[in-house]
Amino acid sequence: AKSKEFMNVVKIGRTHLMDATPLTLGQEFSGYVSQLNHGLKALNNTLSHLSELALGGTAVGTGINTPSGYSELVAKHIADFTKLPFITADNKFEALAAHDAIVESHGALKQLAVSLNKIANDIRLLASGPRSGIGEITIPANEPGSSIMPGKVNPTQAEALTMVCAQVIGNDVAISVGGMQGHYELNVFKPLMAVNFLQSAKLIGDACVSFDENCAVGIEPNYENLKKNLDNSLMLVTALNTKIGYEKAAKIAKTAHQNGTTLKEESINLGYLTAEEFDAWVKPEDMC
Repeated sequence: AKSKEFMNVVKIGRTHLMDATPLTLGQEFSGYVSQLNHGLKALNNTLSHLSELALGGTAVGTGINTPSGYSELVAKHIADFTKLPFITADNKFEALAAHDAIVESHGALKQLAVSLNKIANDIRLLASGPRSGIGEITIPANEPGSSIMPGKVNPTQAEALTMVCAQVIGNDVAISVGGMQGHYELNVFKPLMAVNFLQSAKLIGDACVSFDENCAVGIEPNYENLKKNLDNSLMLVTALNTKIGYEKAAKIAKTAHQNGTTLKEESINLGYLTAEEFDAWVKPEDMC
């Protein structure tokens, strides 16, 4: 919703933490949406492997002493009871000796955590300040403020989400190590893997709901700071590359930076453009 709401809000882009060419706040947020969609897709893609049950393989996967049809029947009962698409594993040797399905599925949770960490960090950096930072967006004030500094609003929801992401990534290391412990025909580390997996799923689900309800829905653009940062950026000169060439455009930007002047002023002073040409060619909204 925010990506569509902010689609026409032009802002300066940043790469390497430095000013870059413009984009809209909506375009920036659309990247976040795409990250989350890919993360959820990756998670869903692991479910078919995760739904395979080793039950019926008995000791080493041969199914010794198992009645005919037992594996399929029990898998169906479990699927009916849980309303989840459990099936019997095609290869019980793999299902008993390895827990690759858990490693794979939690790997998708880790991917989601990595994406969420990037998003949460972007949000708190964009909201930094409010007067001495970037301050291009405002976020809801969920607490009274700092216990030391009156009126200070901290990005606690973003901080909480990044802590959850760190825990999920740590859990993934434990699960990966657990997945390595399949010695010959059995991996006995499933309890370790299960408890970490369940914690990750619970944490990331709760944190996403909390971040959405207490932060994301209340994000608003700070139009004054957005315009100030956009107007001050030297990277708007990129629009002139195709008009006067890279070298002259770079000269304008470097001279403006050295002299503390504007791109327009230096374009004219250097004799590269008229005021009318600059206004016609350097339009941030056309660069998005």
